[in-house]
Amino acid sequence: MSEALRKPVRADAAEAAATPDYWIAPTPDDAALTETVSGIDHTGAAREIRVVVERPMTLFLNRQEIVTTMTIGDHPAYLAVGFLVNQNMLGPEDEILSVDVDDDVGAVIVRTARETDYEEKLKKRVRTSGCAQGTVFGDVMDKFDSLSLPGDAVIKTSWIYALSKAINLTPSLYLEAGAIHGCVLCREDAPLVYMEDVGRHNAIDKVAGYMFMNDAPAAEKIFYTTGRLTSEMVIKTAQMGVPILISRSGFTAWGVELARRVGLTLIGRARGKRFIALSGHERILFDADPSAEPEEDGRRHRKGALGDGP
Repeated sequence: MSEALRKPVRADAAEAAATPDYWIAPTPDDAALTETVSGIDHTGAAREIRVVVERPMTLFLNRQEIVTTMTIGDHPAYLAVGFLVNQNMLGPEDEILSVDVDDDVGAVIVRTARETDYEEKLKKRVRTSGCAQGTVFGDVMDKFDSLSLPGDAVIKTSWIYALSKAINLTPSLYLEAGAIHGCVLCREDAPLVYMEDVGRHNAIDKVAGYMFMNDAPAAEKIFYTTGRLTSEMVIKTAQMGVPILISRSGFTAWGVELARRVGLTLIGRARGKRFIALSGHERILFDADPSAEPEEDGRRHRKGALGDGP
């Protein structure tokens, strides 16, 4: 398990001056995460673009098969552990003996000191709105209303602006190829752990796995996602103990309702100087003048979404 616990460094040191000092940063130049595909554009001209890959990964907890998910394939140990944590199959008291990854068969086996049997739990599956078929097991909601988030956490508007800018300028698969979601663990105005995957539920599970395996405290953290603020994102963020969730995208009604029930600060449509908070706005400290902040640069588009040019 020592390999999974080691903090990776930025893939390209030349990016150091342009990107924050991430503990884990995206690796858009990793050839294993994309393929080049040929086609034609709207003018009939030949085009080649990079598209993200999808691979099945089957997760085992000790001897029991838990789930198969589609993933880009990076950070499989964090994804596996984070999924189990967010499904209440692993808790703080659990000791992980090993995390074995078999790339040839697409499997990850998490072994714990505690004997586990989740046969009944596995019968209660709920398909979520997450991309690539998110799954939440039935008893997760049974414990949701008992969650307690720190009431003294704060989020400054200057941090929102700084985080949005830093994350949007970070080289990523989201910018290079599109068709992917990003989730970022932050502290104050500093993004720390940036994970990507085809489904936002996978990206948040990778962050949860990192936090669990590195004993990272959650109370002072902020969570940022490029995806929608759905019920699944709210549930998983609250279960991780993170009190503030920000997105550049919009909300779902149930996501807002659940955030209000548990006291999670929910901030959406965070682009440039604009944002909307629909839950937990008492944590927001207005320390920055919105009129002094620029609008979001329209040139920061995903390359995979552009209709012309290389």
